[in-house]
Amino acid sequence: MADKIRLLPDLVANQIAAGEVVNRPASVVKEMMENAIDAGAHTVKVNYRDGGKDLIQIVDDGCGMSPIDARMAFDRHATSKITSVDDIYSLNTFGFRGEALASIAAVAQVELWTRQEGDEVGTCTEINGGQFAGQSPVMCPVGSQFFVRNLFYNVPARRRFLDKSTTSAAQIKSEFQRVALCNPQVAFELYANDAPVYALAAASLAGRIVDVVGRHIKQNLLEVDADTSIARIGGYIGRPAAAKRRNGEQYLFVNGRYFKSSYLTSAILKAYEKLIPESSSPSYFLYLTIDPSRIDVNVHPQKTEVKFADEEAVWQIINAAVRETLAKTGAVPLMDFDREGAVEIPVLTKGAVYGEPRAMSNSDYNPFREEYIDPTAPDPNVDFAGFDVPFGDGGQTLSDSAGAGFAPRSAGRGSRAAGDLPGGLHSAGSGGFALPGSDAAGEFAVPPAGGDAVFEDFVSGGGFEVESGAGFSASELDFIPSGAVAEQQRLAVGERAEFTDALPLGGGYVAALLGGRFVVVDVRRARERIFYEDYLKMLGCGSSVSQQLLFPERLVLSGDEYALLEENAVEFASLGFDLAFEGEGVVEVKGTPADMPADSVDQLLYELLQAFSTPVSLADVRREKIAAVMARGNAKNSPRNLSREEAAALLAQLAATGNFSFSPSGKAITAEITAEDIRAKLG
Repeated sequence: MADKIRLLPDLVANQIAAGEVVNRPASVVKEMMENAIDAGAHTVKVNYRDGGKDLIQIVDDGCGMSPIDARMAFDRHATSKITSVDDIYSLNTFGFRGEALASIAAVAQVELWTRQEGDEVGTCTEINGGQFAGQSPVMCPVGSQFFVRNLFYNVPARRRFLDKSTTSAAQIKSEFQRVALCNPQVAFELYANDAPVYALAAASLAGRIVDVVGRHIKQNLLEVDADTSIARIGGYIGRPAAAKRRNGEQYLFVNGRYFKSSYLTSAILKAYEKLIPESSSPSYFLYLTIDPSRIDVNVHPQKTEVKFADEEAVWQIINAAVRETLAKTGAVPLMDFDREGAVEIPVLTKGAVYGEPRAMSNSDYNPFREEYIDPTAPDPNVDFAGFDVPFGDGGQTLSDSAGAGFAPRSAGRGSRAAGDLPGGLHSAGSGGFALPGSDAAGEFAVPPAGGDAVFEDFVSGGGFEVESGAGFSASELDFIPSGAVAEQQRLAVGERAEFTDALPLGGGYVAALLGGRFVVVDVRRARERIFYEDYLKMLGCGSSVSQQLLFPERLVLSGDEYALLEENAVEFASLGFDLAFEGEGVVEVKGTPADMPADSVDQLLYELLQAFSTPVSLADVRREKIAAVMARGNAKNSPRNLSREEAAALLAQLAATGNFSFSPSGKAITAEITAEDIRAKLG
């Protein structure tokens, strides 16, 4: 019988391998960018067309390749990174398997221009579908230029099921961001269909994070820095207040390599426990540095999974480092991190012998000793004589036993009647209670020292009144059910109260009279309330005033953000935004709402997208959230010094809103200054 097993041709093997290593255009960008970093590049440029299906171009200024290296680089398992299997456990490079270029060349038309420093001319190498097409000299700068055209052109089934161009563009952008965040010392540029998307100069780590993610994160970054014998952890985490429901600002790196780990992510989330809602996630950019021999990066074709030899210890280190950062920056109150005299906690190591402290006890301890007794405590051998509670107009107390007072005594140490209660009280029926000497009607009958006179209903100027049969089931206090809606207290003034005699105080405050009461108004919060009411009306009628920008601002959004913005384009137009959707996540802002600062367009759009992304059941609730975001953004640059005329006009607008007590964010706008306040200040 004929043999059935045969060796696959190299071309078929490479195409099969390409399904694992290069499964989409973003994978090509990742592998090529990492190769450029390994080549020592200081600048890396990426350009793609049609979501990467038509063209992916990577240009770097690295060391370049010789003609022979340029040819051999496309052979499977050809690499300059390692020479033996032991090198895998001491890696200082991204690539090491020699599969990426061979896999890419097997499913695309690849052209490489490269030149080494010192060579007069470079080399142009062409590979089509894994077949060598030719090599020729060419003039080019030092470094390498890869042109990957018609990805999966010879694998129609794979090309047919590629994601649509917008999705592929978002994936390429995501891979670009990961590599850029790994290497802040390298300058990166990204172009979509030959249009610039990112131009990142070499910067510090914090600067690179702000450049990649956006300016909105700058004020929310908290630095993490911890060093142990097992691992060093650095980077930044986000403040708990900035946590979001859907958060894509989460990155873990080990030895400069991006990876995913749900186990280590749980260490971060554990540190934020009870600081953020369960449905929210914090931002984090954490960089681990570990001995390469203690990790294994060769467990996944795309190298996004990493195995740790000390996984549990790394979990503890990450959790402790994040918690310490949150505490030091005040996010976790009432925690003392004074390093002086701190106890050093060793990391648990297998095989180590630890000394156990000896148990100690105080055999002379006696809680009934005389020195343990509180001298201010009542004498247990003396009968209880009542509480000193003032009542009536004469100032008598319950302990006054002569004439106008009464002194409830204990009912004795023997058995108690069925209706009696501790302290001499007894049940009055129907759930009520009566004091000794009271009749069934609830009247206090206290016989004076010399007769049988009976007091009338107990009434005191500053006391209380007990009704018959009411007891504790009735109260003068209003009962508020637990499900009641909280209502903010407002200044009790007339319905049409107006501000008069406005006096600017400087520092963002204005003093005035409101219905004859002296008040101080916060200018920024007042403007926020005015803007809020205006935007509510605009959203209701669907029109607003827009101001055109002299130089339109170009913004690059993620795929989800771009789709959300496009879906709610009508609402954004009603707010006064003039937006042009250019595709590939690019939005051009041509106009903004009137009076809105032009330098906060990106931040405002980001906050609005967060409001739109939160699902709400009522349209009115969504309008209120959007109006609140717009008002807050518009009121940020409020003037701190006003003239008398400007102050009077502002207060008139505030009074017209009908709510001058609280801003949309719930903060007080107006504070009353009473005579008692002044008296307390003057002593």
